[in-house]
Amino acid sequence: QLRLVASGGALVQSGESLRLSCANAKPGLEYYAIGWFRQAPGKEREGVLCISRYNDVTTYADSVKGRFTSSRDNAKNAVYLQMDSLKPEDTGVYYCAIPVYNPDKCPTTVTVPDREYDHWGQGTQVTVSS
Repeated sequence: QLRLVASGGALVQSGESLRLSCANAKPGLEYYAIGWFRQAPGKEREGVLCISRYNDVTTYADSVKGRFTSSRDNAKNAVYLQMDSLKPEDTGVYYCAIPVYNPDKCPTTVTVPDREYDHWGQGTQVTVSS
């Protein structure tokens, strides 16, 4: 059973780095692509990036290019979102999820996250102060 949990959120200052984790209670996360999303107050949930089963990273949000990336540690059954040079506009609740179609590959784009991704779990709050 898949029930993803994102963790590692914190209050940080602009310019700092943070690493989020996505985990599942049971083994097997290595077989799936993992998408990262965020939702700022009063805004729609948006795609950030996705890492495929094969460690190919697809970036959805132009604003994070060159600053965010993702990796996985299969031994720990975890996927990470590394966020560098954080900005106040990166503030939001961050979630991880699995693509509905072709669960091991990342969609090239994401339009409606709740339809294109599944197994949403608890998010984690990231707050970046200026």
